[in-house]
This record gives sequence, structure tokens and C-alpha cells, in this order.
Amino acid sequence: MTHLMNAVTAITLLLMLTVPVMAADRPVALFDHGHNQRFQIGKEGPLQLSGLAGVFTDQGFAVKAHDGALDADTLAGTGALVISGAFKQFTQAELDSVAAFLNRGGKLAIMLHIGPPLVPLLDMLGVVVSGSVLHEQENLIKADDINFKVTRFEPDSLTSDLEQFAIFGGWALLNEGAGTVALAKTGDKAWIDLNGDRKLSSGDAEQSFAVIVSGSYGAGRFVVFADDAIFQNQYLEEYNAKLAANLARWMK
Repeated sequence: MTHLMNAVTAITLLLMLTVPVMAADRPVALFDHGHNQRFQIGKEGPLQLSGLAGVFTDQGFAVKAHDGALDADTLAGTGALVISGAFKQFTQAELDSVAAFLNRGGKLAIMLHIGPPLVPLLDMLGVVVSGSVLHEQENLIKADDINFKVTRFEPDSLTSDLEQFAIFGGWALLNEGAGTVALAKTGDKAWIDLNGDRKLSSGDAEQSFAVIVSGSYGAGRFVVFADDAIFQNQYLEEYNAKLAANLARWMK
């Protein structure tokens, strides 16, 4: 009996020691909530990102949210940083912290709700965002020309086995910096309303536009998505589950 009790005690102690180590070994995915984000991972509902957080958890991440400024201490133990739907501009100190995070090999994903708060960060990465929303003439969802499916991809782990994904009001991206690449594009008849008449007319830009841009910064990698709604709960399963899983794997 004594030997059996000793064996049980030893197994119990081993489990107590092993579980925290296993948890500590999980890479951290940090979701930024410190820039007036309306759509968050800790909330349920059609507009929220709890489903995306679940995808990251399924891929082996320890998922956390951060409500304050992005500084060196916050990013120290983080391997993956997600900035989705920022409404507040980043300070220069935060930009420096993100740059240091990328330089040491971090992975960054940005999803745009509006462009202006993120322009300084995008400038640092060599990515340009349009000032007007994208319209499409093919693969429309419910006949709404700002909601459409994207089917044109460049080979990458982010687009692996991806046949399509959907955008629900997005912006055109331009991969301007060295080492940046457009991984997904609209059709050739997509357009941006340059004269403000809310219809396709002479003088508007009609062409294929990038909607996912990826690149490198130091030892790190980043990806920019033209829309933040793509990973909201209401669209995740029906349209964009595969893209979300690819993103989580890419960031790991």
C-alpha cells in the first residue's frame, strides 16, 4: 500500500509540475484593445471577434487582450500581435515598440476598419491604403457592391488551399515598400469613387486592387487586411473560416 501511495503521489506531483510548463510553452497571441476598438475578442455577438480568438486557441496559442499602450514590456513575451479595427492613432513610442517587436521576429496582423488611425504604422511597413471604399462588379454578396468574394491569390501559406474569402466594406491596399507583396486582389473591374458621385463614372479608378498585403520588417513578418469585418463572428464560419485558420497557423 505504501508503494502504491508513493507512486500516486509521484504522478500527482509530476502533473502539477508539467501542466504549468505546458501552458507556459504556448505562444502568446496578443489582441490590441487599446485603440478604441469596438469589436473585441472577449465579447459575444455578431460583430465581435470571440470566434477568431477561438481559432487562435485551437491552433495552440495563449490568447490575451491588452487595453493599454503597446510598449516594450507588453510585447516582451508576445510572438503574435493582432491589431483589428483601431479607431485611435498610435503614438510614436508605440510605433517604436511595434518596430522593435518585428525586428526581433514577431508576427503582426492588421485589419482595417478605417485607414487614418493606422496610416503612420502602415507607412512604416510600406503599405498604402485608399481614402475611399472599394466597390466590385463581380462575385457580389446579396447584390451589394461593397460586399464581395475575393478569388485571386498569390501562392503563400496565408492563401494555402483558399478558394475564396469575403470582404464586407474594405479599402484598396498598395504594396509600396521593398519586400511587400499583394497576396489577394479584386477583379479587374473593381473601382474606387474618386469624384464622390457614388457611382462608377469617368475619372474613377477601375482596376484590380490588392486587399491582402504581406511583407517583412527586420526578422519579423506582417500582413495587412483591407477589412476588419472579415473575421467578425457573423461572417467567420460561412465565409472566412479557412482564411482565419491559415492566419493563425501563419502567425504561429
